[in-house]
Amino acid sequence: MTYQSPISPGISWYEASVAERPEYPTMDGARQCDVAVIGGGFTGLQAAYNLAKGGVDVTLIEAHRFGDGASGRNGGQLGTGQRWFPEEMEGTLGVARSRALFDLAENAKNYLMEFATTNGIDMDYMPGQMNVSHKKAYEAEYRESVEASASRYDYHHFAFMEREETQERVGSTLYHFGIRDTGTGHIHPMKLIVGLAKAAAEAGAHICENTPARKIERKADGFVIGTATGEISAKRVLIACNAYIEGLEPVTAAHVMPIRSFIGATEPLDNFPAVIPGGEAVADSRFVVRYFRKTRDNRLLFGGREAYTADHPSDMSVHIRRQITEIYPQLSKINITHAWGGSVGITLNRQPFAREVQPGLTSIGGYSGHGVMLANYCGKLYADAVLGTSSELDLIKSLKIKSFPGGARFRKPLLLLALSWYALLDKL
Repeated sequence: MTYQSPISPGISWYEASVAERPEYPTMDGARQCDVAVIGGGFTGLQAAYNLAKGGVDVTLIEAHRFGDGASGRNGGQLGTGQRWFPEEMEGTLGVARSRALFDLAENAKNYLMEFATTNGIDMDYMPGQMNVSHKKAYEAEYRESVEASASRYDYHHFAFMEREETQERVGSTLYHFGIRDTGTGHIHPMKLIVGLAKAAAEAGAHICENTPARKIERKADGFVIGTATGEISAKRVLIACNAYIEGLEPVTAAHVMPIRSFIGATEPLDNFPAVIPGGEAVADSRFVVRYFRKTRDNRLLFGGREAYTADHPSDMSVHIRRQITEIYPQLSKINITHAWGGSVGITLNRQPFAREVQPGLTSIGGYSGHGVMLANYCGKLYADAVLGTSSELDLIKSLKIKSFPGGARFRKPLLLLALSWYALLDKL
């Protein structure tokens, strides 16, 4: 029987292609622990895994199934650095803090690869990524990023691609130039989430699916988390809900906004060898980013969104096909076998949100489309902070993330209006 996520429309190719997706129990009754984690994506499961390894009694609850949220349905691209080019952050943060955040992201990349190897997780890693420009006006910025990354960030994996090389490597005449990154790659996120949940359970974490948190109450000795089938008493709590925070915690909801993104998977491209012949992942320069890559079995996975008007288009494949055809006219008739959507958590600054919203109650999310490696690492860093082995998470906590304007009533309409404006600018 095919499983369909209750929170994300469409069966994903990830769900259809994963060999095994074990089920975990629903929490029933009362439970006491040292740390409770709400949210079973990359952040929450990494926190639970590392806490349990460190001897902490930890309970994790996930509202649906592991992988139903962004962690199991995303584009699978690791990227390099933070959401912005490293030199773009220097104006507000200074070179030293920008370099520290870049190094943190490199640590995240290395940690993820080591974690997968240590735990025997084949996450379909494929090397290489390209950031390509749809506008000629960005050339100076792209060239500067390559130079700055080498000279000020000691990162020598960026190479500027002239027009001819860009078009040959992407397999499209649409883009003018780009940056090729040989120090990163892309993965099958559902395979990672399945392996991560298994590792967390084997480490001794008590992990539960289909157990939504209804409320969080502060008590004299910690917190009580209420669910439909019981409650958890814990000294500390990590909220790792990201885009699916809804009304559970108001500070997080004011700083992390869900937006919808859609991905389609085509049939194998056996008759189109010119499409991304090197197998790298691709992200373009649009504010409303288009991101695409080939899978291990030679399908094109294509993600993006034209406008921000409706949460659930009646046929996602129509919108996806339109964008694919703009880049690859030869694929106008290609069969799209799977199309799915999900929510991405963004912040106004496009930087991650990590804050102790109450003493002992920490919330982490808002990775703004850069979460495959950062979400995993931030979960690990939270565990490190609890265990007292590292304070690296303080660097993320120190970022001054602004709340979205408009309050609970007008925040989402204002954001959708702004993002639709940027989508229009992308076309001009």
